[in-house]
Amino acid sequence: MTALSYPAQARAWPADADAAVPYWVYSDPAIYQAELQKIWYGPHWLYVGLECEIPDVGDWKTTTLGERPVVMVRSAENEISVVENRCAHRGVKFCQSRFGHSEELVCPYHQWSYALNGDLQGVPFRRGVRRQGGMPADFDLGANGLSKLRVEAVNGVVWATFSADTPSFREYLGERFWKHYTRVYDGRKLQVLGYNRQHIPGNWKLMQENIKDPYHAGLLHVFFATFGLFRADQKSAVDMDDTGRHGILISRKGEQQANDVTGDMRNFQGDLALADPRILDVVQEFPGEETVGMITVFPSVILQQQVNSLTTRQIVPKGPGAFDFHWTHWCYADDTPEMRLRRTRQANMFGPAGFVSADDGEVIEMTQQGASGSPEANMILQMGGRDIMPTDHQVTETAVRGMYRYWREVMGL
Repeated sequence: MTALSYPAQARAWPADADAAVPYWVYSDPAIYQAELQKIWYGPHWLYVGLECEIPDVGDWKTTTLGERPVVMVRSAENEISVVENRCAHRGVKFCQSRFGHSEELVCPYHQWSYALNGDLQGVPFRRGVRRQGGMPADFDLGANGLSKLRVEAVNGVVWATFSADTPSFREYLGERFWKHYTRVYDGRKLQVLGYNRQHIPGNWKLMQENIKDPYHAGLLHVFFATFGLFRADQKSAVDMDDTGRHGILISRKGEQQANDVTGDMRNFQGDLALADPRILDVVQEFPGEETVGMITVFPSVILQQQVNSLTTRQIVPKGPGAFDFHWTHWCYADDTPEMRLRRTRQANMFGPAGFVSADDGEVIEMTQQGASGSPEANMILQMGGRDIMPTDHQVTETAVRGMYRYWREVMGL
């Protein structure tokens, strides 16, 4: 697909290119189809799951990358494969459950069977029946297996890409973000605590924006503002990789106390008390003094470390105006029982009905509602100036500007 092959190319981008973005990026069907090809199926690494979700050979998990269903499978003791969940014969989505275990992958329609790595190994009646029918004599099993993705399992997390041009995962992150990534994903074995799923009626980019946007965190979220989990008066930073596509919000927990900054926050409630304060039983456990490291890996996932709560948040686009959001809450396999319980309690702040994250799902829907009716209007991205660079504070939209500069380059806009 060339830069001129979709109608939205004719749309005008604001003259203030980095500090204003037109709302048609959320609703234009042609733009969305181009995003699937250039971003989701292009040279980008997509989050698939955690290695610990498929511990034994034959274990598999289904998910969706872009709009394509895939299967992540433990195809050998030290091998993970990701294949499209689409039979090579007639396109059947052959794995329907979220998780399973199989000796082979078999399509229920005509029983074509595949090895766990996606190689076609059996076609019923391939030679015909009583010298009638069958596949052509030159039909090649080796050339007709499942569509395979490139895979890298990196410190417990499984990444896949549809493109042969995608650089290594470490290169894709860049060295600065590799350090951010390995601060939490440090090679220790991971273990799943639980899952949440939700459907959000908003464009998929809005969730990437949301976790690149520290400006809203202490204003929208009563819980953050009140209990000092992420607030403008705290020591904070915003970092990006060299391309602008990945971002991280960094902060250090504060206290529930009024000051010159909280006085301007209508959502700060100095007299709010928790019936069970154990949810804020916070232990410092990672290098450095920061207690928050919220990483956005473009385009598909947020890697959350908020105090002791550890979560991956996978984005699954569902057309230009909606996406599914898959939460996987996890711990380290060698955590003490006390730490596992602490992480589980703190997970109540997040997820579809979390004390904090319920706000994000609602406000993203409200953004889609407001923006979709005025596609030619522009958002204003001037908080913190017009520059795109790391900052040592959170009153900025620099990482959102960085993402859209990269997005324009990839999309040819």
